[in-house]
Amino acid sequence: MSVAVLGAGAFGTALAISLAGTGPVTLWTRSAEQATAMQSSRVNNSRLPDVTLPETLHVTASLDEAVQADVLLLAVPMQKMRDLLMTQQELLRHHTLVACCKGIELGTGLGPMAVIDEVLPGTQSALLTGPSFAADIARGLPTALTLACADAELGQSLQQKLTTANLRLYRTRDTIGAELGGALKNVIAIGCGAVIGAGMGDSARAALMTRGYAEMQRLALAVGARSETLAGLSGFGDLTLTCGSELSRNFQLGLSIGRGEEFDPNVTVEGAATARAVLHRTQKMGLDMPVTETVVSLLDRRLTIAEATAQLLARPLKEE
Repeated sequence: MSVAVLGAGAFGTALAISLAGTGPVTLWTRSAEQATAMQSSRVNNSRLPDVTLPETLHVTASLDEAVQADVLLLAVPMQKMRDLLMTQQELLRHHTLVACCKGIELGTGLGPMAVIDEVLPGTQSALLTGPSFAADIARGLPTALTLACADAELGQSLQQKLTTANLRLYRTRDTIGAELGGALKNVIAIGCGAVIGAGMGDSARAALMTRGYAEMQRLALAVGARSETLAGLSGFGDLTLTCGSELSRNFQLGLSIGRGEEFDPNVTVEGAATARAVLHRTQKMGLDMPVTETVVSLLDRRLTIAEATAQLLARPLKEE
């Protein structure tokens, strides 16, 4: 079972580096210029300049070459994954596809596996998610991830193939819960970043993180996910990492909001689109999601930090 990674951003490159420790891996990028530069210099200068690519990692801009692999890891942004699937249906449909992005599609409210199933019905698919910063993985630092796959036999096979010296994979068949955990934690991380950026302190961050986790559970259970999935690596584990580190782009966006600073519009922040998609979906479901609603109001500049804080603190008192 051979592996290729589609998407040479920081996370895709990091996954390819880790997997190359177990055998040959192909990394695909849309840019022929980037492929040539990475293949010759053995560095991804724009994303991971301090990490050398192993010799077992081959970089290419030819999708025809990349899809010679049996398993394709889709390390592209959530909001761009459908376009890749739609434009390359014939090349991708007979492969096992492993989504490596976290988020909810803005237009449809679907997660990554649901998008794969809608565009390429019948395709074998899985989701790789959990607490994972690209820089840590690329440097060989250890972490544990969730591999979500509805097919138990395929899940076991992928678990064996994608586990590396620094990536320990745990399986689940709860694909809905794994999708939502990885997506919703980004929304909460924006809120936590805003709290720290505004100087409200770690106690306020912990409180917002905890109430945000309650919202994650509320939505997940309402759509048939298992609570233990949200309590695992794809939910609580990733939430802890993303809400507590300035390496998180979602947290960085929140910091800029809290500080009243402009944020680089060229930086992909999955949580911004996910927050709007989740709020739209939960409003139609009649679910109470005050943290998500507040994050969207901050993103859309309909509330200031002071107004958002006052609004949350003034909510009716209730049991936990």
